[in-house]
Amino acid sequence: MFFDVAANFKGVGIGEVLVLETGQHYLVSAKLRFPCTNNMVKYEACIPGLNMAVDMNVQELLVIDNSNLLVHQELRKRFTKIEFRYVPRIPNDFVEALATLSSMIQYPNKNYIDPIPMRIHNQPAYCAHDEDEADGKPWFHDIKEYISKGEYPEHANHT
Repeated sequence: MFFDVAANFKGVGIGEVLVLETGQHYLVSAKLRFPCTNNMVKYEACIPGLNMAVDMNVQELLVIDNSNLLVHQELRKRFTKIEFRYVPRIPNDFVEALATLSSMIQYPNKNYIDPIPMRIHNQPAYCAHDEDEADGKPWFHDIKEYISKGEYPEHANHT
């Protein structure tokens, strides 16, 4: 499990990614609406991810973070094995992005916000193949002519 926090002029956000051995990623992101110290923020960032792991019946958990963290004792007892590993600077871009997103969003009071679906696209969703029209000119020819002359083409109609 990776987690991180982000603080800025709009607030404090937390983000966690629980990665199962199968490679499946589960995300947690939240905005904190109460004043807290740096240590409190780290606890607040870690505990929802631990709770998610408990809810998913995870028995062994490796928690990786870039700060020294005291372990929340009650949640620690829920795991057969739990290890907290300090790594000075980890590639934590995804978790940092979740935390930053949560810190920046101005949540309406008392409204529930649905999870944001995340996908990776390996190819464009559009067709980049441009065919010439029957008149041998590219599709944008008429637009270019309109911009340069300020007149519609002769064959243009209202439909």
